[in-house]
Amino acid sequence: MERDPAARSGLEVFFLYSGVHAVMWHRIAHWFYRHNRKFCARLISQFSRFMTGVEIHPAAKIGKGLFIDHGMGVVIGETAEIGDNCTIYQGVTLGGTGKECGKRHPTIGDNVMIGSGAKVLGPFTVGSNSKIAAGAVVLSEVPSDSTAVGVPARIVSMGGERVYDLDQIKIPDPVAQQINALNLRIDELSAELEALRRGHGNE
Repeated sequence: MERDPAARSGLEVFFLYSGVHAVMWHRIAHWFYRHNRKFCARLISQFSRFMTGVEIHPAAKIGKGLFIDHGMGVVIGETAEIGDNCTIYQGVTLGGTGKECGKRHPTIGDNVMIGSGAKVLGPFTVGSNSKIAAGAVVLSEVPSDSTAVGVPARIVSMGGERVYDLDQIKIPDPVAQQINALNLRIDELSAELEALRRGHGNE
């Protein structure tokens, strides 16, 4: 009710919000998981996934006040940890990279907002009171009170102060930058090859 301006009543939220249902089912699945009834836990989590479009592994640790808005396509991995009063929008993944063992998924602090379509991948921490922009791909630690944007994500503000001047209109294209770098290298190699041909011609 506090974080969704479209919510008109508590009754509507309780009965009709898939994100609320997903968290409720996760609490039950997590209880079974902690009591070593892992098949039941997975059965409940898969039922919840089918009903809500939100996939939360029953081992994930979630604090109080998690708000999953819209919900569809959210994936929260086995070793993920989420603090209190966080907000997660649709299409978010708290996942791993496939390269780690043990702790594979991120730890999210308190009061963190993760925008729609963002991917937070790896066993690092996103500090409390931070924001992850929509569509960002976060592959390394985010300090507290920070904002991360882009692919791969970079910190653009910390403690309310801008640390990187991002132009929202003229965002650098990493593919174009790489192509330009390759073109420069091709020009350099072509010049070297031409010089070698001239040297052999003079002989």
